Formats: sequence, structure tokens, C-alpha cells
Amino acid sequence: MNPRVVSVKVLADYVLDLTFENGEKGHFSMKPYLDFPVYNALKDYALFEKARVTFGFISWSDDIDMSPDNLYLETKMLAV
Repeated sequence: MNPRVVSVKVLADYVLDLTFENGEKGHFSMKPYLDFPVYNALKDYALFEKARVTFGFISWSDDIDMSPDNLYLETKMLAV
């Protein structure tokens, strides 16, 4: 099981700055996902900016979220 997200900050160009429970930090781009039907609404940047941590997931609404496994595996980790 991969670590869960503990904090999120929205950056420009649909990028999330994430911190995981193991202390690792990195950037996750949502751009490749925006054409998937479930994430299509996030093209509205005002909605995208509402990203929040919910039980280790990133969520934008009751219907739109991203699992910690996908986030961890696809995040470009920052050098320590």
C-alpha cells in the first residue's frame, strides 16, 4: 500500500504540490486526466483550485477524487 496524501497546494497549469505521509513531496499534473469524463469538470480552473485532502485522497467534490495509489505512483518527487 502506498502512502496517503497529507497536504495539497494547487499550482499553475493544473499541477498539485503534494506531501505524503512518509514525508515525500512532489508535483502531480492533472493535465493528462482532464479529458477523462470523470475529471472533465476540472477544466474549470475555479473547481480545480478547490482540491483538498480527504482521507488521503485528493477530492474536488463528492463525485471527483483521485486515489492515493495513483497520486503516489505518478507524482514526480522533489529532490530532498
